[in-house]
Formats: sequence, C-alpha cells, structure tokens
Amino acid sequence: MRRTLAVLSALGVLASVAAPALAASQTAGVEKTFLIPSSDGYGVAECLATGGECGQVVADAWCESQGFAKSASYGIAAQDEYTGAIEAAPAVKTSDRPIRITCRD
Repeated sequence: MRRTLAVLSALGVLASVAAPALAASQTAGVEKTFLIPSSDGYGVAECLATGGECGQVVADAWCESQGFAKSASYGIAAQDEYTGAIEAAPAVKTSDRPIRITCRD
C-alpha cells in the first residue's frame, strides 16, 4: 500500500512539473502581424521603413504594447499583404504603403 501511494505521489509531482512546461512549449512561437498606416501621425514610419536600429526599437516597443515579447520583423508591407486578392489594384506609392510589424512571444 505504501509503495502504491509513493508511486502515485511521484507521478503527481512529475505531472505537476511537466504540465506548465508542456503548456509553455505549445504557446511559444505565436506570431501576429500588424499593419500601421504610414501616415499615422506619430512620425515613426520613416524609422520603421529604413530598417535601422531606430526601427528595431520602435517595432519592439509596439509589440510590447500589444502584449508580445518582441518583434520578429518589420518594414514596408508588400502590396499583397494589405490589398488581398484584388488583381487590378492601382499602383500605390511606396511612401503610402502601410508599415508591417510581426510580433512574437
């Protein structure tokens, strides 16, 4: 009886330790992409579009404000990222394209 109780207790301890680790591994790597208008009025579009050190800081701050750990990538959004499947879309100037920030945990 004592052995059975000891084995069940040991299994319970292992399960309580393994469950949070398993849950953390399943949620790791979650990514979400945000599109921000380049004319948002905050003046960060130039910083994000150039891809410099300033852009990394701004993208990380944006992701943190949205509840993510850091940014995975950022830059000017490709035309198919914000227009969908419209085939004959009018040409859009690069300066008018939205800024894309992809965040991850």
